Formats: sequence, structure tokens, C-alpha cells
Amino acid sequence: IIPVYPQTAELTKIGLNSKGIRRLTSFIFEHLSDRWTDPLPEPERENLSLCPLGDAVRKLHYPETREEIEVGRRRMAFDELLLLQYLVYRNKGKKDATVKKHSYAAPGDKVSAFAEGLTFQLTQDQRQVASEIFTDLRKTRPMSRLLHGEVGSGKTVVAMLAAVYAAENNLQVAFMAPTEILVEQHFRNWQKPLARVGIQAALLTSSLRAAKRREVAERIAAGEVTVAFGTHALIYDYVSFQRLGLVIIDEQHRFGVEQRGRLYAKGEDPDLLVMTATPIPRTLALTLYGDLDISTIRTLPPGRQPVRTVWRTEDKAAKVYRYVHDEVKRGGQAYMIYPLIEKSDYLDLQNVEEAFDTLTRGVFHDLRVGLVHGRMKAKERDAVLTAFREGKVDILLSTTVIEVGIDNPNATLLVIQHAERFGLAQLHQLRGRVGRGEKPATVIALAYQPISEVARKRLEYFAAHRDGFEIAEADLELRGPGEMFGVRQSGAPELRLARLGKD
Repeated sequence: IIPVYPQTAELTKIGLNSKGIRRLTSFIFEHLSDRWTDPLPEPERENLSLCPLGDAVRKLHYPETREEIEVGRRRMAFDELLLLQYLVYRNKGKKDATVKKHSYAAPGDKVSAFAEGLTFQLTQDQRQVASEIFTDLRKTRPMSRLLHGEVGSGKTVVAMLAAVYAAENNLQVAFMAPTEILVEQHFRNWQKPLARVGIQAALLTSSLRAAKRREVAERIAAGEVTVAFGTHALIYDYVSFQRLGLVIIDEQHRFGVEQRGRLYAKGEDPDLLVMTATPIPRTLALTLYGDLDISTIRTLPPGRQPVRTVWRTEDKAAKVYRYVHDEVKRGGQAYMIYPLIEKSDYLDLQNVEEAFDTLTRGVFHDLRVGLVHGRMKAKERDAVLTAFREGKVDILLSTTVIEVGIDNPNATLLVIQHAERFGLAQLHQLRGRVGRGEKPATVIALAYQPISEVARKRLEYFAAHRDGFEIAEADLELRGPGEMFGVRQSGAPELRLARLGKD
């Protein structure tokens, strides 16, 4: 077996093509292999059935058999995971040794009044997780907690209970979400319930006029605003808090380490609650998020309807459009999701602007169709989303900008164009847009040729499974952790040989 090394034009120029690199590695193994130092003590190595480090590197470069490659990979994977765990637990040790300046009394009247004012009953899981968070907040070290759960399981209300508890203890709260659509919806949903218990909330996003942004920032700095909802606009230098005690980050994997750190630095060791829209596989949670305490919501609120899911190929598109038309005539509303905003010179994919023109002139000519994408002005976009929520728009054509947080209980149908291009977790997250009301809902994943074997498997799994936790594990198997959650984004070292699902 001869190793073939990746090569670039620059390397080849200086004689380091694959053959040149082979000469170098051969020389190293021949003359320098006795200098390998193995950090793993021999008893532990034998106990774990791992080969010495020097042998592992040699087996990866010059294996005698295919089996030897796996023996070498397994040892190197162990070293990668050992380093990752060390970094994670060192981080946790630092956090646990910190003593925060603020403290919490037992939950009082505001928390009770807020919970009693909700228009729905909390599930057992929600009550349990709220209790875990409250207990954590009362500790002397800052809370570092990850809240994850099934799509649509009601994580935000639990985060808002934590926000009310912080406000009750004269602390400010920063609630950061990745998109304006999502954070505007959070603000719209919670501004009045918070005001009812005497808590002032404000919204800060980049699309606000400069004067309005300044005014909101001044009120936050003066302590007049207790709960500040915002996008990454919250991390800008002109925003400061009088007494930031709790940082809540929604969709946390969409923010870089630096962005999260800059918001956190606006307080003195504030408590931290991070949320993800879809469940995280257990293996990933323990390795990448081992420095966080983890709370899980598994159950959905009562009354949620199961969502029927099917996948079809593009030759059935006309039939699917007729089905959408009939569903609207029966009183439902539909989402249609597209991968692109406009026609691309590089990708031969359906795009939302062209589809809007074609469908409104064709099969949907007698229906009210709305269009939403990330490049629209916030005011325009909000007007379309409000019309859709109020039933004044029958079909919403959109990019994945509506992937999280959009809530319309009357939406009964979701069509995903080019479903073969989406990951399992993202497909499941999109599915969470329907089935939020009393009516049964359907998701149709429309795939276009060529459909790879992995894409076919993914679509079959998506159609057959509803459980977000199972889907997260399958997504990890199919795509690997780096692509799923952006390992480099999370500040962890890149895993080159370790496979989290298997190792």
C-alpha cells in the first residue's frame, strides 16, 4: 500500500509532489522514529488496546494491511478526543472556580404572576427544566447551561421564566437571537406578558434607524430596560448595561465564540443560558458541550398534531402544486421553501423570486401568495409575515430565513424544494413550522436529480422518523460533527480522525 499525499501547485514547484513528500516521510521513519515520545503511559495504553503513538503514525502512512490503517486511526482519534476533553473540562474548572457578584433570592411574586398569566399550561418537562435553571441561578458560581429539546417543545417560555426571575432580583437580561425575524417575533410575543408584571423590554436590531438605536441603547445603559432583545447589534461597543445578570443566546451555534464572548463581557460574570433549535446528539453534547450543564425538553405541548411527511421527486412537482392549491381551498395555509433567493450562474436550483413569478401567473393565479427572503427590508418582510399569520396570505414562498421561530398555527402544509440539499436536522427544523395548531399537517420534501445515495438515505429517514433526538443522532452519523454544528465555530479543535458517533 503506497500513500498518496494531497498536492498543490506551490508544493509541486518546490519538488513536494506526492512522491517528494513520500521521500521525506520515509526518511523521518527511517532515521527519527526512535525520537517519538508517547504522552500516554503504557499501562493505560494496554488497558485501552491502543498501539504506541509512533506505530500509529507509521501505520497511517505506510500500512502493511488495510486493518493497520484502522489501528493507527483509532489511536490518533483517542489523542484528539483526549485533548478535546481536557480543554472542555479545563474550561469548566475555570467557570466553577468563579464567584459571581450578584445573587438571587427565592422566586417571588413576579415569577408567580408571570407563570399564572400564561395562556397555556407548562408541560412537566418545562416545569422540571425551569426548576433546574432556578436552582442553578441561586448558586455562587455563574450558571453555564445549555437548553435543548424537540422542535416546538417550548424552550423560549422557560428562558423567559429565567429572565423574569433575573428581573425580580434587579438584574438586566440580554436575549440575543441570530436573525431579525426570530428576535422580532420573540419581542412581539413577550413584550406584553413582561409588561404585565412590570418588566420593561426593548428591541435592538441593525435595521432600526440610527436615532432609535441610540435611544434604545441609552435606555439599556440607564437601566430603564430590563430585558433587551436583539440580534448581534447587542454586542456593538455603543451598547452597555447597568447591571447585566443573565445572558440568553438562542440558536447559539449560529454565533461565533468571539460574538458570544463580547456579549458576556458586558456584565460581571453574568449567568449564561444557551439554546439550540434542534436536539443535540448525546455524544456531541458530552464532548463539545461538556463544560455546560444540560437541560432537555423532550415532550411537546398538548394538542400538537403529528405531521405526516413524504418525499417526492421533481417529476411529481405539478401534482404537488395541485395538492397545495386544493389544501388552501380547504382552508389551510402553506409554506414553500426554496434554497436560493434569485437565479444563480453557478447553481442550477429553483429560486424563490422566479418561482413567485411563475406560480402566481400559473397554478396559484387565484390565490394570495406572499414572498419573504433575507434581503428584503425588515418593514416589508414583517408586513408579509403579519399578513400570513392573520390569514390574509394563503401561500408563503420563502428561503430558509423562516427556518426557526415562525409561528402560524393555521399553517398545515410545507413544501421543501431541493430537499436533497438540506441536512436532516435542518429538514426536521423546517418541519417544525407546521403542526402547531389543531389541524393535521403534511410536509412534502421535493428532491431534484441527481440524488446521491446519502441524500436518498437522508430523505427516507426524514420521512420515516419524527423524533428529533433520533434524527440528531442519524444526522451526526451521516454528516459528522463539524458540518452539523460548526466545530471550529464552537472554539474546539477540529477533529481530523475521530468520529464522534463511533469513537
